[in-house]
Amino acid sequence: QVELVESGGGSVRSGGSLRLSCTTSGSAIGISAVDWYRQTPGKQRELAARITAGGTTVYADSVKGRFTIFRDNDGNTMYLQMNRLKPEDTGVYTCNADVVIGIGNVRNYWGQGTQVTVSS
Repeated sequence: QVELVESGGGSVRSGGSLRLSCTTSGSAIGISAVDWYRQTPGKQRELAARITAGGTTVYADSVKGRFTIFRDNDGNTMYLQMNRLKPEDTGVYTCNADVVIGIGNVRNYWGQGTQVTVSS
């Protein structure tokens, strides 16, 4: 049974930091790529950050210079480091990952989402 579990959300003050994680377990071999989406109040869901299987990263203009997406060496976890958080970063963050479940076999999974709240 493959699971994709997201964690790391919480409440912080403006200027603080959080690190979100998206981790596979069970029979999964690892994560090849991940998109981090966020749903902020009053706005449509947007792609905050992306890392491809080749290691290329892409960031929304609103988070460039503050957010960093990277892999853990074990291959099972992707992280989203969020620094200098602003109240407008508040929202539900959800990872969407390509999970390697066998040789040449990749399937897409969604995390459960985690709430990030940034106060002034």
